[in-house]
Amino acid sequence: MEYVYAALILNESGEEINEDNVTAVLEAAGVDVEQSRVKALVAALEDVDIEEAIETAAAAPAAGGAAGGSAGGDDDDEGDEADDEAEEEEAAEEEDDEDEEASGEGLGELFG
Repeated sequence: MEYVYAALILNESGEEINEDNVTAVLEAAGVDVEQSRVKALVAALEDVDIEEAIETAAAAPAAGGAAGGSAGGDDDDEGDEADDEAEEEEAAEEEDDEDEEASGEGLGELFG
């Protein structure tokens, strides 16, 4: 996680996100730097607009929450996808809860 934080610090300060800068931030923080992870991070972020990703991430909870709808306005498809994902996660959680409840009923009878 500290590698991602280093990239966010560089982005916030207006510095280029490259291997040397990420390594410098991590070393300044006292992290034992693995160059392969630095290279992977820089490569993964090469075509990413970090500001847009942050805005999307910040808007995502509102899109699936009680307020409903898309926070972006123009990006209704993205809002719908976020809603669908949130609904799928909720359904999966409910199924897990039901499985736990069903398995717990038998235990009560055993130790009753």
